[in-house]
Amino acid sequence: MSETLIEGPLNAVHVELGAAFAPFGGWSMPVKYAGTVGEHTAVREAVGIFDVSHLGKATVAGPGAKDFVNRVLTADLGKIHPGKAQYTLCTNESGGVIDDLIVYYVSDDELFLVPNAANTAAVVAHLVARAPEGITVTDQHRDYAVLAVQGPKSAEVLAAVGLPTEMEYMAYEDASLNGTPVRVCRTGYTGEHGYELIPAWGDAETVFRALLPEITSRGGQPAGLGARDTLRTEMGYPLHGHELTVDITPVQARAGWAVGWKKPEFVGREALLAEKEAGPARKLWGLRATGKGVLRADLTVLSADGAPIGTTTSGTFSPSLKTGIALALIDSAAGVEKGTPVSVDVRGRAIECEVVLPPFVEANTK
Repeated sequence: MSETLIEGPLNAVHVELGAAFAPFGGWSMPVKYAGTVGEHTAVREAVGIFDVSHLGKATVAGPGAKDFVNRVLTADLGKIHPGKAQYTLCTNESGGVIDDLIVYYVSDDELFLVPNAANTAAVVAHLVARAPEGITVTDQHRDYAVLAVQGPKSAEVLAAVGLPTEMEYMAYEDASLNGTPVRVCRTGYTGEHGYELIPAWGDAETVFRALLPEITSRGGQPAGLGARDTLRTEMGYPLHGHELTVDITPVQARAGWAVGWKKPEFVGREALLAEKEAGPARKLWGLRATGKGVLRADLTVLSADGAPIGTTTSGTFSPSLKTGIALALIDSAAGVEKGTPVSVDVRGRAIECEVVLPPFVEANTK
């Protein structure tokens, strides 16, 4: 039986724009329009717009909602304040990652969560199972859309339609576009200066059509899932199911910066503290191909003497660097460091690579 894919609020618009579609996280997603390399380049050099309405949305509300969420998720909400957003992890008791997500701090009694599409139900269930009386967790997956405007000209685009642009990184404002309510946050998944806009599901087309001409007039274009993946891989950003899973902890994935180590409580704290103290058995590294070939996920990484030492978690051709790049979990016992030569087995052919510490290209987010 074929999977019935969910369509986002802009599906007809993507068809109109000539998008090619593919399944992702149970959703029918635009993979590319004119072409992934051109879309990638537009975001790095000008501006692009992504429809990421497949991302989950949920609200945690009630007296003490902030303190409750802070006792469950990894990052320390005590370090931010209302009007800010925070990248955090939803971990299980063994420290495995159920999902990575963004938390919008609305007030002490209300938080808005944006998890990954396929994991939204699991995150909501994880919170519901732990919620004390008076705290409600509401899945709002199809109540809101998410549009990402990314690139060095992104602020120009938003300013042209009257949306705020001057907030600091990971801060947000609730604004209006010609009377349409939109939450605007200085976040993104590309490594460029950018914003994520959250309108109501039914207002997504109005917002998208207001933004698109401002984007194309500045040399930008709509961008699909393909460019989103090449952009985030160049930055070394994790994708759940690849660099973060229930079997890959934040310590292994170099995501310890998203853990409030000094917090007295969060789910998985003891397991993660023990792993951090002992040192992880494997760790995430970047690989940059020095030989010819495209790197993909789930390939074996070999040491200089041909011994298997790890596995790639993501891989692609980097349009910015014009070579193959990958992220890989490598055994700590292998003793690799920046510059270590390794190879990747691609169907029996060894592609020579060097170990690097991501990002592969410089970030311009801040």
